[in-house]
Amino acid sequence: MRVVLFTGKGGVGKTTLAAATAAHLARSGRKVLAVSTDPAHSLGDAVEAELGGEPTELEPGLFAAHVDTRTLLDGAWARLQDHLGTLLAGAGVDELVADEVTVLPGVEDLLALGEVRRLAESGLWEVVVVDCGPTAETLRLLGLPEALSTYLERLFPAHRRAVRGLISGLATGSREAQPAWDRAVAALDSLAVELQGLRALLADQDRTSIRLVLTPERVVAAETRRTLTALALHGLRVDGLVVNRMVPEAPSSLRGPAGRWLRERHTEQRAVLAELEAVPVPLRVAEYASAEPTGLPGLRELASSLYGSDDPAAPPGTSAAPLMQVHRTAGSGTSPDSAFDLVLHLPGVSSGPVDLVRLDDDLAVTTGSTRRMIALPSVLRRCTVTGAHVNGDDLRVAFVPDPAVWLR
Repeated sequence: MRVVLFTGKGGVGKTTLAAATAAHLARSGRKVLAVSTDPAHSLGDAVEAELGGEPTELEPGLFAAHVDTRTLLDGAWARLQDHLGTLLAGAGVDELVADEVTVLPGVEDLLALGEVRRLAESGLWEVVVVDCGPTAETLRLLGLPEALSTYLERLFPAHRRAVRGLISGLATGSREAQPAWDRAVAALDSLAVELQGLRALLADQDRTSIRLVLTPERVVAAETRRTLTALALHGLRVDGLVVNRMVPEAPSSLRGPAGRWLRERHTEQRAVLAELEAVPVPLRVAEYASAEPTGLPGLRELASSLYGSDDPAAPPGTSAAPLMQVHRTAGSGTSPDSAFDLVLHLPGVSSGPVDLVRLDDDLAVTTGSTRRMIALPSVLRRCTVTGAHVNGDDLRVAFVPDPAVWLR
């Protein structure tokens, strides 16, 4: 089973390319589902079909659907919210306050991603192609599983133990109250397992590919480089860039304003493309089509020109460099003159600002508008930060032992 996610800045054609990829894969004999998590669904327009929350068969082997977050909110999440409200009310939290606390921002995105995972792991399809929302929403979406896992663990650490303690200390003694508490604990356990599963699916390169779609414009290319860095910070690898709407080179016989405009535009786009070719990610180019590629025949024609005989769902040939490595740069063993470098591999990190903050045993790394709390390895928890610098695609943070805790 493979999951291929398409995202990019709004208006770059990610929905069309996702639909074209799904149609191309289905024509190769595989059973494929194209699904949209974009709140502004347009996948149905691309395939020229009415779509809903349940997969619709467009042709043999090809299915499509829109994720219906409203139904998901009214279903599983509403039940979980009730259980969380029960837990907080039992701890003495006012009912109205409990209702507000249990409304988590971005939960619709989380439910959409959970539904994609459910569909992917149902065994009904060999490939699931996902039309994600615009880049900003997708970054929030892809970072949610880890962020909410951390939030949940900090809010309810070892929650089974904690809740059992609350029951014995706060419950009124009524036996009827016990099942409600048990259901709240079970709901928290279920959420934690779901978040771990989502995180594992997204980070597994053998199952999941992330493709960034862009147009050959400097502003869009700059955002794409920032997105590469942000995704790498979350431990997620982009294994393909698709440059869409490349203007063809004008023939020498074309004169006048039209010929001049085409040549100037093509030259500008080629310059952007040359910069993108330096990014360490495989790149494909889709030329500007003379007619809007909608409907399955037009989508397959687009995909054929883009992929040729290649398999768009094939996993990357090489493994991505690990997000984090620790290198000893001086000393040995427990020597107090030891020194270490924490190396974070973040493609594109040199093109934007980076902020670092040490918070107890975590290092808060911020690139652009994306922040991640990285748990430090045990040896570095007994060290202090002495500096940091960027070397190519690596952010290197220097540590030396803290004499107060080094030998403890």
